[in-house]
Amino acid sequence: MKKAAKTVVSFLLALVSSFAAFSFAGCGESGAGDDKTIVVGASSTPHAEILNLVKEDLAAEGYNLKVTVYSDYVFPNLNLESGDLDANYFQHTPYLETFNAEHGTHLVALDKIHYEPFGIYGKNVSAEDFANVKTGRTIYIPNDGSNGTRALFLLQEQGYITLREGVKGTDTLTTLDIADAKGNTVVPQIAEILCTQLSSADDGSLAVINGNYALEGGLTSADVLAYESAEGEAASLYANVVAVRSGNEQLPKIQALLKALKSQKVFDFINSNYGGAVQPVFTVGG
Repeated sequence: MKKAAKTVVSFLLALVSSFAAFSFAGCGESGAGDDKTIVVGASSTPHAEILNLVKEDLAAEGYNLKVTVYSDYVFPNLNLESGDLDANYFQHTPYLETFNAEHGTHLVALDKIHYEPFGIYGKNVSAEDFANVKTGRTIYIPNDGSNGTRALFLLQEQGYITLREGVKGTDTLTTLDIADAKGNTVVPQIAEILCTQLSSADDGSLAVINGNYALEGGLTSADVLAYESAEGEAASLYANVVAVRSGNEQLPKIQALLKALKSQKVFDFINSNYGGAVQPVFTVGG
């Protein structure tokens, strides 16, 4: 894992870039609203990489794709609501629905493009240690409702905590829903700094990290101690989607964007470049 100081600097630079992107979009100079320009907000990895792959395909159809990179999960939705973006691509539907409820926004999820299995990573924790010592650890999880819930279910699946009876994957959980922490301390933290937090944590600490932030932080499938199962509900529920403002779902340029993303080229690119940390979930041409 990268040294803490280097990671902190990288994060701060990314955060400054996010604010700069937000300020630029707010000036109305981004091109959103132009019928032949598609302005999409995205996380840098893998979302912006996937979008950049289809720029030439959209250009062949007469569209200019502009990708604005964000390092957080808030501004890309606020900018989409305000009209400074035509679409965004960084989130799953449960997060979007929670965001709408909390911020009064009017965003809708369109097609599912890929799934990023949540991973548990450790600070100097071996696979054997992870499997055999399931108590006395500090464990960092995302602090937003949908991703925090997802992390808690993964920790329960791995035997690190027990949740109260009757909870479901579609519920919004907090650490108050932990019935038995088994001697562990579970700490909610802002999702985008979990890699930084783990780098500076004590040896033996764990973090449950969103796939895109793990990739941005230099973590790979070789570093993961446990992945969320790609089978069943999780892959469907937490697939990353293209989102737009309500009422814009059928705009020709939005449909062109979806068509470009649901191509064999994108399908093959995802499978070839992310070592299973990103998985396509769309039907090619569907």
